[in-house]
Amino acid sequence: MKKLSTFAALACMTFGPLLAQPAAAQFAKPEDAVKYREAALTLMASHFGRMQPVVKGQAPYDAAQIKANVAVLKTLSTLPWAAFGPGTEGGEARPEVWSDAEGFKQKQQAFHDNMAKLSAAADAGDLGKLRAAFGDVGASCKSCHDSYRKKK
Repeated sequence: MKKLSTFAALACMTFGPLLAQPAAAQFAKPEDAVKYREAALTLMASHFGRMQPVVKGQAPYDAAQIKANVAVLKTLSTLPWAAFGPGTEGGEARPEVWSDAEGFKQKQQAFHDNMAKLSAAADAGDLGKLRAAFGDVGASCKSCHDSYRKKK
């Protein structure tokens, strides 16, 4: 069995207990949750946007590059939701995130379902399916933003 490096062992001891805690307990202050979710959503937008020129036919289709980008996006897409717990109101999120928690959860689920389709299309290397799935993910993002994000 391989031994952990001192750094890895320290990281497991330090962060392991945090990962086992409820989401709200992972943030010392509500504004920490706001910063976390906004950072995660910004990264998601960046990785999603990187594919747009390919989807629009403005850049060549590189199946391996798209697949790698979708894999990163798939991981990022799991991050922000824990930072929307009770007591984390603020930022660009409208109060309806908390007052309509069921609706917000349904929008999250639609997004995750569409991300699964995008991942499958990227894995298949089919540009037509990728374009359709990309549009569905974008529509889920817009739907949630229209309902739960403050207008700028």
